[in-house]
Parts: sequence; C-alpha cells; structure tokens
Amino acid sequence: MAGKRKRGEGTVRLRKDGRWEGRVVVGYDEAGNPKTKNVLAKTKKECVEKLEKLKEQCGNHRPTQVRPDMPFGAWMDYWYQNFSKPRLRPTTQLGYEGWIYNHLIPGLGSIQLNRLTQADLQQFFRTMKESGRKSNVQKRGKGMADRSVRSCHAVCQMALDKAVEEKVIHGNPAAGCRLPPIKGREMQVLTQEEMRRFLIQAKAEGMYELFLLDLTTGMRRGELLALRWDDLDFATGKLRIDKQVCPVGGKLIISEPKTKAANRTIILPPAMLEVLAEYKKGIFSDLMFPSRVKPEQPIDPGYVRKRLQVILDWAGCKRVRFHDLRHTFATMSLENGMDVKTLSTIIGHVSSATTLNTYTHITDEMRRKAAVNIDQGIAGVEVVTVGEEEKSICSEPEFTPVQPARRRPGTGYLKQIKENLWEGRYSPVWPDGKKHSRNVYGHTEAECEEKLKELILQMKAEIAAIKSGKVTEYPDGGQPQEKTTGRIPA
Repeated sequence: MAGKRKRGEGTVRLRKDGRWEGRVVVGYDEAGNPKTKNVLAKTKKECVEKLEKLKEQCGNHRPTQVRPDMPFGAWMDYWYQNFSKPRLRPTTQLGYEGWIYNHLIPGLGSIQLNRLTQADLQQFFRTMKESGRKSNVQKRGKGMADRSVRSCHAVCQMALDKAVEEKVIHGNPAAGCRLPPIKGREMQVLTQEEMRRFLIQAKAEGMYELFLLDLTTGMRRGELLALRWDDLDFATGKLRIDKQVCPVGGKLIISEPKTKAANRTIILPPAMLEVLAEYKKGIFSDLMFPSRVKPEQPIDPGYVRKRLQVILDWAGCKRVRFHDLRHTFATMSLENGMDVKTLSTIIGHVSSATTLNTYTHITDEMRRKAAVNIDQGIAGVEVVTVGEEEKSICSEPEFTPVQPARRRPGTGYLKQIKENLWEGRYSPVWPDGKKHSRNVYGHTEAECEEKLKELILQMKAEIAAIKSGKVTEYPDGGQPQEKTTGRIPA
C-alpha cells in the first residue's frame, strides 16, 4: 500500500480517463477556502516531477490558512515569505530571518495570534535583552545589545501591522512596548597626521589606491569593492556608482546600492585620476579592486576590514571602523567649506537632513570658527591656536612603515640563494587550471624585486590575453583548449 503524502506536498491520483493528476494548495482566499493548481501526466512519475516544478514556481513553501486563532509563529512565517522577503535585499533577508526563526518563533510562536498581548511581547523582549544571545556567549555575554532588541521589535511590529491591515486582529500589541533607548554609535575620524601615516602604511601593504579612493570619495565599502574600470571616465573624471558587493551565505553577490540616492555620479580630482591611471597598468581585470588570488572576483569585504585594523595598528592610529573613513571624508569636506547639499549628493544620503543630523558636531565647530573669524576681523582679536597646530603637525618625525613579515598573495616569492644571488618566482594559475612558474635572478634583493615585478606584469598580461581570446597559444606553444581537455593534438 502506498504511503500517504506529507501535509503540504500536494496530492497525486489516477483519474478515470487514465491520466495522473497532481494538485497542490497555493494559497487561501478571504473566506479561508484553499486555492489550488494542478498538473496532468500520462505516468505517475511524470506527474510527480511536474508537481515538484509547480511547487517551485509557486515559491516552494507551504501556504498558510490565515485566521485569527492561527499560531503567531505561522503568521510570522506567512508574512515574511509573502509580504516581506520579496522586497528585501539579500543581506537584509538574513537579518529578518535571524530575528524571526531564531528568536520570535521559538519564543512566542505557539501563542495564538489573536491572544498575543503586549505583556507577552514585553516579557519576551526583556528576556531577550537579559539572556537572548544564541552564539558567542562566552565572549560577549548572555544578553543582547540594545540595537538588536530594537531591530527584532521592529520586525515584529511590521508583521503585526500587516495583520491589522488584513483585519486578522483588531490592534497591534507591539505598538506600546517599552524598549531600550537609542544609543548613537560614537563617530571617530582620523586626524591629518593619522591619515598621512595610515596611507604610507597602506602603500607598504599594497592597498594604497583602495583606501586613498575611499578617503577621497567617502564611498561605502560595498560600493568601493564593486567598482569596475568601465565606471570611470578618465577624460572627464566622472565615476559612476550603481552597485555594491554583499557577502551572502559565504558568497559575494553584486546587488543594487543601499538606496536610490546611492545611485550617483561623482567627479574625482586630477591627482586621484593620476594615481588610478598608474595603478591600472598592473591590473588585468574588469574590476577596479580584484582579489589577488581570484582576479575575476572582487576583494572580500571581510578581508578589507581585517587589513584595515592591521594597517591602523602598524601606523600607530586609533582603531576605527571602515565606515569611519567615510566619516573622515565628510568631516574634512565640511571643515574645508563644502556645503551640506553637495556633500549629501557625493556620499549618497537620501536628503541633506540626514547629513546634517549625522554631522551636527561638525557644523557646530564650523559655527565656532566662523564666530572666531568675525571677532578677529571686527575686533582685531589675535588667534594663535591654528598656527600652533600647524607647527605641531609640521614637526612630526618622518614615518617609516612596518614591512609585512610575509609577502602578500599575488606578489610572488623571493629568496636568497647565495651571497650575491637572489631568486624570484611567480606561480599563477593559468586558464588550464594549473600553476605555471617562472623565475628571475638578481645580484641584490632590490634588483631581483624589480625583475619580479616586471615578470608578474608580463605573466598577468599573458593570462588576460588568453582569457579574452586575443591569444590562442600559451608562451610555450601549447593551446589553452588542449591543456584544458588533456588531449594530444593530432
């Protein structure tokens, strides 16, 4: 006897006309009656396969019969899958799924939707604040951060607002919950001297152009890493920003920017264009900042974040987030006279009000300086603070960068063979999937290093030419397709 199919998998039956029919519930109408779709086939196997394809087309999740006494957890899943998920970016989806499936459903999912009270929610959020952490408990403690509690509440409130809108419940019990107060993150910016040391150390790390461009434009990390050379017009200096890199599930995804205002075009200064033009000579990828190991992929945002902290430590700077480099650019722009409207457009804020709210302390400082200038101009007040600052900056000793203990990926290998003989080697992966090495030699380390740099540029150019189809033979005479298939040419 055939086993009964599980709930939500649909039904398969043999019709009187000899054909097989598969039917699955795809939703419910306002009266709570199920809405179904069906498929027909000559054999049961073919029918089951068609039914699976139909379920995939319909979203492949079990429909929910919406009713006031349904479990709160079932409503949260129904709301997220049907109303919320389709309009969210991949990274935002991960956040919502964490709050819903790791916290709200395990904590409140069994309570009937129309019996959920404000007291239930208030107790849940209090427990979440005190002992709601699911991972990294030993390092960070059992309690959740205030921002996390507020984020979870926001998701819950949106779902219950939709239940009210659909007339499933009469009121939203989450509306009156008392939550931890909003605490703004402390904004940190690098000083002029810290930026100088930071960029010197970044050059030693081979990441000078990346961080210089960020300090010049104030771009978000994902926007910066998604840039392609096609986005930059060297003739006009215009740089188009219309995408970003997002890590999702261990993979890097190129998606649209954070907001519509983030789609923008900015103009780079001539000095920055010169730096990028020279930098491009050593990059054989469509991406502006490709991975050194996999040139067809952008640099991983997590790797950039880690290298930032290393560079800051070696440069003797305070530890700041990558986003604080954006704050540094905005602060410098305002202090040097850029108007708020222009700055808002450059950094991609939705409105000038957002920029003003974020950088209130800067505008206060600007007003203070303006008052000092007025006093100096009208009353002849002598101000020597600026001169002392300039004197202290100029008297800073020259900074010597810390050289990395290990060579960076993609820069080859260097070793001393004899007293007056050095060897350099570069072993990239070629289009045939194998590593092919070449060596250079020099009488001194500096001589060998220069030869190695030329070798790397030459080999990268050869690999790029083969991948683009401009060259059909390897330098040794073999053909790419022969090496890929392993066949011996006739």
